[in-house]
Amino acid sequence: MKPLKIAILDMYNDAPNEGMRCILQLVRQAQLSSPIALSYQVFNVRAKTELPGLEHDIYISSGGPGSPLPTDESWEEPYFKLIDDLLAWNRTEERKKYVFLICHSFQLVSRHLGVGMLSKRKSTSFGIFPMHMTAAAQADPLLHTLPDPFYAVDSRDYQLTQPNMERLTELGVDILVMEKDRPHIPLERALMALRFTEEIFGTQFHPEADREGMLHHFRTDAKREQIIEAHGAAKYEDMVRLLEDPNAIALTEAAIIPRFLQQAIAALAVEVPLAQSR
Repeated sequence: MKPLKIAILDMYNDAPNEGMRCILQLVRQAQLSSPIALSYQVFNVRAKTELPGLEHDIYISSGGPGSPLPTDESWEEPYFKLIDDLLAWNRTEERKKYVFLICHSFQLVSRHLGVGMLSKRKSTSFGIFPMHMTAAAQADPLLHTLPDPFYAVDSRDYQLTQPNMERLTELGVDILVMEKDRPHIPLERALMALRFTEEIFGTQFHPEADREGMLHHFRTDAKREQIIEAHGAAKYEDMVRLLEDPNAIALTEAAIIPRFLQQAIAALAVEVPLAQSR
């Protein structure tokens, strides 16, 4: 039996980042624990217009820099065609495709499906923040073991707000996580996680962020100086404090994407006898 195939869509446009390292680390960990052999392939979507077809079983689409608002770049049309093809496949085929969308990808797909208002923030959201669960999240298979609120890395200049409730109902999308409520600030709360379908999940935060790797990265002189210059010393110290806390992003990292992969593999394994999986 052939391995299950994972497509990793790199949306970083060749910009330096920690996101791809974290995603690859989680996929490699899944390879070690999976009862079925897994293979993966990375597609450089924005820099090289590399896109997979429907031959993969699981798709993880990364975060990335820049604007998620409409452009005329060559990768956009085939990227959205892939999303439409995956949705269409899952509506008609018994063996489903599983998709995880992170930050930039979450924003792109949310815009494409018209589930809310995508706009530029008044200021950059950068740091480790509490994420607040809705009632639907309490029973969601990826979130139900996390505390409410839980902590996650947030890094974005854009935001999805103003949920289109008619469109959400039409598509069957559940709002699972919301931005911190700040009653003293007259700004709308961003939608931070959506379950688009039973097989397609997305977050506007970064659940792939790893505590140990990020802590090591943040303690380098270059990264410390970069954050202090851009966001101030207090922000830097707060992020390091939360990275050191084993009950902050470490819980998020260990739960959401690993559980997504475990559940996708388990569902796909139903038609793959374990005796033939290696």
